[in-house]
Amino acid sequence: MPFECRGCWHVWEEHYTVRTIEDDHGNAGVIWLRGGLPVTPPAAGTVCPHCGCQQVTTFPDGYLARHPELITPSEPVVPDATPLLSPVPKPLY
Repeated sequence: MPFECRGCWHVWEEHYTVRTIEDDHGNAGVIWLRGGLPVTPPAAGTVCPHCGCQQVTTFPDGYLARHPELITPSEPVVPDATPLLSPVPKPLY
């Protein structure tokens, strides 16, 4: 499941296993697992691994596969050497 931090805009993906169980009375329930351990559902209590912010949003499954530009590159991006010019004109006085 893809996530995005609303604090630092970091994008990452975590993989979950969802199991549906039924108790002795026929009531269905869902258990979320990550790494084989039970966890809370992703919408509750997800924390950004980059900055620790708790304001995290999710994307639909497969979203990052369709938008690879959101995935942080493994190598640092080389900065553009072109100087920045302000579009605001300088005062005449």
